[in-house]
Amino acid sequence: MKPPPAHRPWKRAAAWLVFLGPLFYATYGLANWWATTRAQVPSMAFEWERQLPFWAWTIFPYWTINVFYALSLFLARSRHTLDRHALRLVSATLIACTCFVIWPLHFSFGQPAVEGAPAFLFNALRGFDQPYNQAPSLHIALAVILWDWYRQFLRAAWARLVLHVWAFAICASVLTTWQHHFIDIPTGALLGLFCVWLWPLERTVSMPRAWRCTRDAQRWKLAGFYAVGAALFLAVAMQLGGVALWLAWPSASLALVALNYVGFGARGFQMDGQGRMGWAARWLLAPYRIGAAVNAWLWTRKLPAFVEVVPGLLLGRRPTRAEWIAAGRPRLVSLCAELQMPAGVPHARCVPMLDLTVPPTVRLQRAAAVIEGQRRNADGAAVWVCCALGFSRSAAVVIAWLGRYGAMGGLAQAEDAVRLARPQVVLRPAWRISLAPLGTAASGAPPHD
Repeated sequence: MKPPPAHRPWKRAAAWLVFLGPLFYATYGLANWWATTRAQVPSMAFEWERQLPFWAWTIFPYWTINVFYALSLFLARSRHTLDRHALRLVSATLIACTCFVIWPLHFSFGQPAVEGAPAFLFNALRGFDQPYNQAPSLHIALAVILWDWYRQFLRAAWARLVLHVWAFAICASVLTTWQHHFIDIPTGALLGLFCVWLWPLERTVSMPRAWRCTRDAQRWKLAGFYAVGAALFLAVAMQLGGVALWLAWPSASLALVALNYVGFGARGFQMDGQGRMGWAARWLLAPYRIGAAVNAWLWTRKLPAFVEVVPGLLLGRRPTRAEWIAAGRPRLVSLCAELQMPAGVPHARCVPMLDLTVPPTVRLQRAAAVIEGQRRNADGAAVWVCCALGFSRSAAVVIAWLGRYGAMGGLAQAEDAVRLARPQVVLRPAWRISLAPLGTAASGAPPHD
């Protein structure tokens, strides 16, 4: 018997709208007022922007965001998704307005006179807006958040196409109504992505609740390296300006990776159990992910993609789809938090772990159990255990499986078998400390069939 459908949280949605409306106008207005009190408010624009056309009619798609903003709250199917969506809107507003106060900018050339129907909307906009509150564009950030929200309700291809066109029109209209300079668009998009990442709609732990400040010295050390890299990219971007401003993206990406090492852990990469990363995390971390993929290729380009440790158990780097097919379509087990599994690979499993760090014993035990589950359900296929290089995370987990399920004499013999198959394995003493409890528990493990 089907459970009765859950009632939509109408009253809660109305309460959120009553809260969000005044919050927006109060904070946005405060930031506008603050900018008017400054003796000099700079502008950041490219010369080519003066060639952009002014299309008064695009004020209509510009204003539609207000309707979709209010309506979005009443489409929520549960309190959970409603609260997460509303928190995205709150976060975008507060972060953007904080940026407007810390780093005020103004639009550097005025709008021409407008007549006809668009004039009413322009006049209404000027009633509370000033030529300030530029980067990051709150309009763009909200468009990203609303696009992600509405797409969950659309299944038909034509409906999704309409949504994409609407989102593009919203984003383009900030330029064709002469409301924003170009720099405001990518910074606004980055803010929207951050808010989507911060408050996932899925029933996973939100990022604020996921924060656990690490005591691991190695994680702090790596976080420091990434933070320095983020600072260097940002310094070059601000110093050179122009096209170099795009370096702010890798700066933000490395800063987020640093935060993952300090407190968010592997959850900050938002990799699911099938080895696929959330779309917002993919875009936020794209510069870092590209660097990680290139680094993995440089280290492993002259090595085989995998080696066979024992019959039916493969150890190696993260494969491409072509390599996976060439290997006979084995079942994959990934330990990567930062790199996705190739698309179109069924039955892939992922137990994400941070690179260059040693996970706790319970995480290794979990990964070993996943390998065992894959082997039991493999129907004669091999199981390929992988990470970025196949040197540490995957090697340690294969040792854990061999010691617990693989009928080895102990962890030392398991490590010898792994090193014999893949001599490039790198395991610091801390790995052996984390693996040690699994060796003592091996006698109680269920037999491998």
